[in-house]
Amino acid sequence: MENKYDLNDLALMTGFTTRTLRNYLTQGLLEGEKENGVWQFTPEQLDRFFSEPFVKEGLRIKRSSAVFDFLAEKDRKTARTCVVLDLPASRQKGDAVSAFFCREMQEASDLRFSYGWDKGFARVILTGAADAVEKILKAYYGTEFKE
Repeated sequence: MENKYDLNDLALMTGFTTRTLRNYLTQGLLEGEKENGVWQFTPEQLDRFFSEPFVKEGLRIKRSSAVFDFLAEKDRKTARTCVVLDLPASRQKGDAVSAFFCREMQEASDLRFSYGWDKGFARVILTGAADAVEKILKAYYGTEFKE
């Protein structure tokens, strides 16, 4: 079964707001289908969206800002972590990785997440409370994705 993503999953992966994503749908930059009133996107539709030059640059900026914001954060009261995972992955494995992190992020709080796949690598960026990041990473490395 092919992974499908909804608008909230896409917002988690990209850092774009759902309003921005709806604007991209209206403009034709993003294509999807409504199923039972919910926008759904296939990995192929996301690939086309992510390859748009305008979108690609926006994603690069969003991903970089996650790391820069973490480094610039002052007055931390609790342990914080920033993790960048570059995982060699086929397109199919990259889809499974993104689906896993999207599911995990639905239950997470105080975390920031982004995902991208390009030229055989899946990149996952997680920032937030150290214990929450650790929990997700333990879950990830305990799955079939471990190599």
